[in-house]
Amino acid sequence: MADGTAERPAAERAGELLTAADLDAAAPDAAGLGERATLVQFSSAFCRPCTATRRILADVAGMVAGVTYVDVDAESHLGLVRRLKVERTPTVLVLDADGRVVRRATGLPRKADVIAALGAAVPGEPAGRGGAEVA
Repeated sequence: MADGTAERPAAERAGELLTAADLDAAAPDAAGLGERATLVQFSSAFCRPCTATRRILADVAGMVAGVTYVDVDAESHLGLVRRLKVERTPTVLVLDADGRVVRRATGLPRKADVIAALGAAVPGEPAGRGGAEVA
């Protein structure tokens, strides 16, 4: 993602996988993995950009069919934070339908960049064209 966010190289993301059980444990009110993709945000209580990121991700998830949004309190789930090497908040992970991390960024994302990142998670959708169908 662009505009002030930092993305880790693909080689560093290889092997990262989140299961429905991981998400259920981290955010019990969440719906688990999305049918087509999942947007996961690691946030903290005093993070001002986290609030704006939350609005952007929830808005995108509401617009794009088959996409779920999950907000994880980083301070309450340190094991998952360590496993995924989350170093600051907000950190946003874009997961494909199987829970594989296909994009990762830190900082406040732009809505257009989130939609474009979904393209990498949804099979058959070009990564730079906005990704999934808008409902």
